[in-house]
Amino acid sequence: MTEFSGKLAVITGGASGIGRALGARFARAGARIALLDVEERALAAAVAALRAGGADVCGVVCDVTKLESVQAAEREVVARHGPVHLLFNNAGVGAHEDVPIWELPLSDWRWVFAVNVFGVVHGIKAFVPGMLAHGEPGHVVNTSSGNGGLIVVPTTPSYSASKAAVSMITETLHLQLLMNSAKLQAHVLYPGPHIVASNIFDAKRNRPAEFARETAQVAPPVTLDVLKQFAASQGRAFEATTPEEVAEHTHQGLVRGDYYILPTTPESEARLRDRYDGVLEKKNPPLVM
Repeated sequence: MTEFSGKLAVITGGASGIGRALGARFARAGARIALLDVEERALAAAVAALRAGGADVCGVVCDVTKLESVQAAEREVVARHGPVHLLFNNAGVGAHEDVPIWELPLSDWRWVFAVNVFGVVHGIKAFVPGMLAHGEPGHVVNTSSGNGGLIVVPTTPSYSASKAAVSMITETLHLQLLMNSAKLQAHVLYPGPHIVASNIFDAKRNRPAEFARETAQVAPPVTLDVLKQFAASQGRAFEATTPEEVAEHTHQGLVRGDYYILPTTPESEARLRDRYDGVLEKKNPPLVM
């Protein structure tokens, strides 16, 4: 599918960041938009802003950690707007991982995996059967990350592991759709090429009580400002990618039919080559910060 006019796009984590930018970009391409998010006030604001720009958009409050919530959202969206053609499993969080992996609270693992991994699984389970049943071409885009999906940042174990899982889930989906001669195409999104300036750094604002941290934080939170300061201390320039740039890369990737939606820089390509050459050569992973 390269023409999105009149098609219905469902976007989880749609109230802010990459999700909201995806809604705006595909609305400009003529798609009808359903934003799903757990943050009700932010969702209402995002819907209002997109409508003010002329988008055909609705918002559905949805907790992707709960299959029944995602299934209820699917029923509501389809009943109101008809068949879904584009599914963006985009909702994601990052815990403030301030201690070594052997000290990391289990609640951090459970929260991050509940959103980043099971959110994708629940989206696939709730929406893909209907997308297959209506028989029209479509796309399923799962948001992974270069961190974990491709390389490892050693200070973010639960996040890296969750995004590695998303990469493998998406590749399995891609292959099984091919095995079944489906008209759906799966894609894995690696936002970039630089760190994305979004409010995922403040994800704790939506952390539910059931995943409350068992131990207190021992270090201040990592923010974009902290990362800028760290880069400066290392004599490196700090660059960020906007959510709007990610949305544009995604649109271009779907038009081209790319499985890997992976904007890169010469530096990131070199690092990827080094990593996978190291795997083939059975080299021990080097420490790269």
